[in-house]
Formats: sequence, structure tokens, C-alpha cells
Amino acid sequence: MKEFDYIIIGGGCAGLSLAYELEINEKLKDKTLAIIEPREEYKKDKTWSFWKVSSHNFDDCVKKSWKNFSINIPKKTNYLECAHYPYQSIDSGLFYEKINNKLKENKNISFFKNLKEINSKNSFIFNSVPLIKKDYRNLWQHFCGVEIETQNNFFDEEIFNLMDFDCDQRESVHFFYTLPYSKTKALVETTWLSKMNDSSQKDYDYQIKDYIENHLNLKNYKITYREEGAIPLFYPSYLKEKNKINIGTAGGMTRLSTGYTFLNIQEHSKYICKNIENISTTKKFQISKKYQFLDDIFLRVLNENPEMMPNIFFKMFKSSPKTVIKFLSNKSNFLEDLSIILKMPKWTFVKALFN
Repeated sequence: MKEFDYIIIGGGCAGLSLAYELEINEKLKDKTLAIIEPREEYKKDKTWSFWKVSSHNFDDCVKKSWKNFSINIPKKTNYLECAHYPYQSIDSGLFYEKINNKLKENKNISFFKNLKEINSKNSFIFNSVPLIKKDYRNLWQHFCGVEIETQNNFFDEEIFNLMDFDCDQRESVHFFYTLPYSKTKALVETTWLSKMNDSSQKDYDYQIKDYIENHLNLKNYKITYREEGAIPLFYPSYLKEKNKINIGTAGGMTRLSTGYTFLNIQEHSKYICKNIENISTTKKFQISKKYQFLDDIFLRVLNENPEMMPNIFFKMFKSSPKTVIKFLSNKSNFLEDLSIILKMPKWTFVKALFN
């Protein structure tokens, strides 16, 4: 069986981002790469959205960018501006097409359906498939979104709704999220932060239909696309192995308090590319321990006091939007962290710290 210098397990966002970074920086001119991906074809299956706090390779895959957003709880709405760090939404179909067209140009890159098809004994492996043990205590961000199209102009395409908590919470944390791509097209998503042990929360299609028709007051529309997913709000099991690095969610690139992963993946890919010649001895790349600590406390509060979370998120955005965005995107300094922390209900968070 054929051997390769590098193997990427999982040809999704993390795996393809790394392969693309290595290819455009000519790290695969005289090295071979195998990508293990079981899917039969690449097509749009996800929407990745984030605040653009750092550059990335995929501006040409951005479906829409916004400089204004809102967050609301029952009877209160906060309108905010994010011109410094626009919010971007990437179409996974365009992302896959761009990367695969580039990778096809290099004969040193091969795709396989299964790791058993090649000899991996002497390869350096980048693994993007998380090892997740089933545990009913674990929190998840699980969601379902639909893209809808209207016959008449309906949406304000200049502003998106980040969180709408004016909906049934069902003793968990639940909000809707609306990205208007144009006056007639938008992504509407129902999102839960919960343990996923309550199957009644998964009547996603009913939730979305009810929200669109009775909250947005939109009756005449058609669904053109649907996506569903779940992001672990905990770090997957990590086994340290020689000649192997975990990437993506498997490598701890998901910010646990937000679920944001895309830009962390891009920064990790750049780090690996820069250090590829000495990758087996290079220091592990990770989200700062400061954010790991703060997220741990935040998720304890969420777990113990789900009913408080709409107000907590709302109060968080009473800080400068620029400050909050930097905090949520791992780019804040101590003073910015402090300004966020001071907006929180102090006794609740102190109790969580010592639980």
C-alpha cells in the first residue's frame, strides 16, 4: 500500500483549510498528502459565520457581510454596530469548490475514502474527527436552519439578528438567529444550548415554522435549503500520540462559550504551515487558557441557571460592541475582559467559580 508524508483524516472545514494552507504556501511541492474523506460528493451542507477579527483565505466565499446587528429579549432590543469587525457568512459550497479546484492541481495530493486504503505507519497525521464519549451531562449547541425566499421585499439586508430570546425556552437556553442575505432571502435558525437529553427540543421544523409565521409575521415564503448540526460545548477526548496532531473541533478549536470555530481553524492551519518542517516537536497550538477558564465558569452558570442566560447575553452586549466581539473572538485584553465581567451578575459567577 502507498505511503504518504502527511495524512489528513476528515476532509471537512479543518482538514481542507489545512490542505489549502499547505498547498498555497508550496509546502507540498515535494511532499505527499492523503486526505481521508468518506463523502461521495462535496456540496453545500453548512454555513460558517463569524466576526472578521483577522484575515483568512476565503473572502471570495463570503455570501454576505454585515456591519450592524441586533440582540433581543422579550420587550427589549439592542441595536449595535460592528463596522470594525464585520460579521461574515461563508457558503460551504463555494468553500469546497475553491479548495478542491486548487488541490486538484497538485498530483502529490490524493483523496481516499478510508484510512485502511493506505499505509499510515510512517506518516504524520492531522486528525479532524473528534472522539466524543456519550455523557448526558455534556452541553451542546444544537441547531437547525433554513434558507427562505419571499416573493416580495421583506428583510432589511443591512442588519442581522444575532440572538432573539423572545421564544419558548423550555427550561433551557433557546434563541433564533436571522441572517438576511438580501431583501428576499434569509437564513433563519433555531439554536439551543442544552444537554441534548430532551428530544422534545428537536422539533426544529415546527419551531422554525412557528417563528417565521407568528413572530416574523411572514406567511408567503418557500424553503430553499436546510441544515442541521450540533457543536460540543466541551473538549473532546484527546490522546497524545506520536506523529499525530488533532485539528478543528477535535483539536480544541471551538470556543466553548460561543461555538465559533472557523477563524480558530484558519489560525491553527497557518501555525501548522509555518512550523511544518519541525511539526513533531512544535509546541501545541491552543485557544488561550484565559478563555478556557472564563468559558468554564460561563458554562457552569449556563448549566445551573439557564433562565438567567437571555439577560446575561443581553447585558454582555451593553459593553462596547467592539469590546464584546474581541472577547468572543479570543482577541481581548485584560481591561476589555474586565469590562465584560463587570456586566455579569457577580454573585452568580462567584458561586460558579467555587462549585
